[in-house]
Amino acid sequence: MNSPLRVLCCTLLAFSISDAQQSSKPDNPPAQVPVMNGGAGPCSLELTIKDLDAKPIYAATVKVHVAYGFGGVRKLDLEAGTNSDGKLRFTGLPERVRRPPLEFQASKGNLFGIATVDPSTECEAKRGMTLTTRKSPEER
Repeated sequence: MNSPLRVLCCTLLAFSISDAQQSSKPDNPPAQVPVMNGGAGPCSLELTIKDLDAKPIYAATVKVHVAYGFGGVRKLDLEAGTNSDGKLRFTGLPERVRRPPLEFQASKGNLFGIATVDPSTECEAKRGMTLTTRKSPEER
């Protein structure tokens, strides 16, 4: 009589442990943040791009032109796209740039936005950006 009861208890215990392990797994792991490395310095910027409804924008393109070094003779043109959470990260930005602040221009379709960062005052920056519709030439 002890043998069948022992087998039943072990079976129930095994099922309860496997069920607990399955329920602890997250359904949607966070998307990996794309990183664009400029390789020119220690500074970085993490951007979060959203629309007017505060929803993240997937595959928005962010561009920046960086002039640095003596007289601004060294130049970088960086471009990256956002992930499904509307995030991306620029690393390897120089601490001293010519004509600060840097302008990060984001766009997707007819949506547009600008974020500015001065790496000499804020080397590890985080910014949120809301994209709005572009103004037509008549509205400017």
